[in-house]
Amino acid sequence: MPQQLTRNYLEFQADQIEAVLASHRVPARVYSGAISPRWMSFHITAAPGARISIVRNLSEELALALGAKDVRIAREGGTLAVEVPRPDAEPVNLVRMLRRLKHMPPVTACLGLAEDGRPLLIRLPSPDVAHVLVAGSTGSGKTELIRTALWSLAIANRQAQLQIVLIDPKRRGFGPLSKLPHLMTPPVSSVTDSIALLQRIVEEMERRDREEITSPHLVVAIDEGMDLIMTGGKEVDTLLTRIAQRGREAGIHLLVGAQNPSSSVFSSLLKANFPVRLVGRVSSANDARVAAGISGTHAEKLLGRGDFVAIAAGETTRFQAAFIPSNDLSILRNSILQRKTIIGTEEST
Repeated sequence: MPQQLTRNYLEFQADQIEAVLASHRVPARVYSGAISPRWMSFHITAAPGARISIVRNLSEELALALGAKDVRIAREGGTLAVEVPRPDAEPVNLVRMLRRLKHMPPVTACLGLAEDGRPLLIRLPSPDVAHVLVAGSTGSGKTELIRTALWSLAIANRQAQLQIVLIDPKRRGFGPLSKLPHLMTPPVSSVTDSIALLQRIVEEMERRDREEITSPHLVVAIDEGMDLIMTGGKEVDTLLTRIAQRGREAGIHLLVGAQNPSSSVFSSLLKANFPVRLVGRVSSANDARVAAGISGTHAEKLLGRGDFVAIAAGETTRFQAAFIPSNDLSILRNSILQRKTIIGTEEST
């Protein structure tokens, strides 16, 4: 039976962390923490002169002391956090999240719950957003996160405000979204159709530039972007790079999924134009660095199944992606088709 997160249990775990650190002569203490649906975060402050590298190398010993399969050690400003999987982990339901929200700004996606328990929202037209790269290995929840973002965008924005393009090379990622009224065209999967559609989007971007318009906002969602670039070659890479470079001013945004965005496939010019990265579990520290664009995210230590880090504006935030059970899809579809929002509809108790 799962261990309940009582105060005594949390204090015991904090004592275990301090004991491990003390045994390695690291003067530090746990001074606070946070609870998310999937993990517990114990915040550590170390005495001046304490070697942080020693703490980072103690992840295996800390995991053993805490009875966890693994732990992730992250730096948050001047403190460290030991992040431990919860023994009673629970999913984050998108419909429930949306019902609890009081307001959703225009063209904003709801991604899930951040480590401090607040909803993590991302407004695509923001100057420091525009385009989003979602990376993670098989089982990380990458495609599900993209679907969650698209559903939340469709719920909060009518077709006059938002249009969506779906490119699904493997023909299994975007099926539930294929009937959205926001779609500019039916979903495409072949390389030939994808190139033709991207060319059309570039033409639309140039038209908007000439006419100085930005609406309706257009979200171009691509599942398995690496696969598309590998099969489509230079032409696909060039088209995506043009959209990434100039799309924001025209109200066009890329939402691209990639299992492992390696330097050999994604051109440096294309990667440089994704200021926001959402990274799920990857297989190694090097894959984490390539996917995130920075070192030290420890994405290889994530739990998978929707456990992500968001990298934006120089900040790294761990979050649990919202999940959509199959029986909630009809609620979302009906809300969109009937133009009745579910945002903020939960009654106060």
